[in-house]
Amino acid sequence: MTDTEARVMKVLANVLSRRLEPAQISPDVDMVAMLGLDSLEAIEFLLQIEDEFDIELDFENLSLQHLKSVRTFSAEVVARREPAP
Repeated sequence: MTDTEARVMKVLANVLSRRLEPAQISPDVDMVAMLGLDSLEAIEFLLQIEDEFDIELDFENLSLQHLKSVRTFSAEVVARREPAP
């Protein structure tokens, strides 16, 4: 597990109102289907991710596919953090 994945899991656990501890979240679990992340929680999650990583997410181009797993979403976060060439 990467540092980015661990931080995403921490934010996710916080948004899920502590229903789960970060250690209970697998990097490959579907955040929507398996963890029950609803639309309001998803918005809160994305806003907290922006704060946690000091990034700006492109909400127009994000989809449920990006929330498929912590690993998938972490790759998106890493891409946003890397400077454009």
